[in-house]
Order: sequence, then C-alpha cells, then structure tokens
Amino acid sequence: MNEQRTVLLAGGTGLVGGLMLEGLLADPQVATAHALSRRALSISHPKLCVHLVDFSRLPELPHVDEVYLALGTTIKVAGSQGAFRAVDLDANLAVARAAASAGARRVGLVSAAGADSRSSMFYNRVKGELEDALKAMDLTALVLAQPSLLLDKREGLSQPPRLGERIAIPIAKLLAPLLPGTYRPVYGRAVAQALLRTVPSGQGLIVLSSDGLIRIGASRP
Repeated sequence: MNEQRTVLLAGGTGLVGGLMLEGLLADPQVATAHALSRRALSISHPKLCVHLVDFSRLPELPHVDEVYLALGTTIKVAGSQGAFRAVDLDANLAVARAAASAGARRVGLVSAAGADSRSSMFYNRVKGELEDALKAMDLTALVLAQPSLLLDKREGLSQPPRLGERIAIPIAKLLAPLLPGTYRPVYGRAVAQALLRTVPSGQGLIVLSSDGLIRIGASRP
C-alpha cells in the first residue's frame, strides 16, 4: 500500500498497545496516529495526536482509516466483574463504533486465546462477546489477535505486578515446543507486529491465534 493512512489506537499505555504505537509512528505510510487514552502518554512524535478521553463518553473523532483496540485490565485491578467488562468490552466497542462513524473500515483487536461468548469462564466470555459485537459491524477487515500467555516483563508500564505471570512464564518457555499452536506463549512485539502487518491490507474476518501471531509477527518485513 502506498497511500498515506490516518490511524487510531486505544490502549497505547499497555504492553501490546505501546508496541503498536511505536510501530505506527515508525511506519512511513502512516500520516497521523491518533491515540485515545485516559492519561498522558510518555511518548511524543510529530505525527502523534493524543486525545485524553473518558471512554464512557467519547467525543466525536477525527476521520480515520483504521483502528487498533488494545484496551484491557484485570479483574483484580478493575475491582469487580462489572468494572472489568466496562473496560474490556464496553470501552473497546465504543471506540470501534466511534471510529467507524469517523470512517474506519479496518479494525484490529488484541483479544485472547479461548475467547468465546458461550464460555463458562467470565474472562473468555467477555472477550468473546466483544469479538461477536465487532463481527456484526460493517467492516472491510476485522483482525482478531488471540494470543495465549504473553512472555514479556511489564516493568515500566505503571502496572501492578502479576504474580501468576511471573510463575507461569518460565514454565511456559520450557513447555512451549510441546503446547498446541493456539496456546503457545508469544511475545507482545509479535502480537503488535502481526496486527500492524495484517490490518492495512486484510480482507474480511481474520483470526490470528498464537502460532499465527508468532509466524507473522516474528518474520522480517
């Protein structure tokens, strides 16, 4: 693609979202990157436009060609299932719909392995409900990244430590060759790069599980 694009990102203070923002700003085909955030970002760039917003009352957005959704929390941080749903489902969906009203027809979502609106697990069910809502939108491309465990350390992200991840990551690294592709652990940069490489030219519904994210995201452009 040679045309200059205007993009929108929600969740740029998170692990994968921050890596996507770096990639978008480094992409010569991106003319302007609009970032929606609840707090100021630690990065500045000539083509970055940061919008501090309340995701429950989004303002009218500028014209954009594509949108990347990376908003997420944990139930521990959110404090309740309702507060978790307000971020992982409601806020992401609100951004997607506002971006669509502003012209976006390409959407990339950081979802999760096991996302299923019929799941008995609350986390997976919420992720699946968001995916279903996005599938119902009139889009040219919808790319759903479904990573398993992320192998990255989160120091420097102003996020509380996740004890479960500290225990699971070393074990997952050892077991990775034995795990099914869908549940293979993956680095956040591979997730970010896979979305950035797929959304601009993808067509229809594209679901990228962990093995696909590793293959696309870790390959050289």
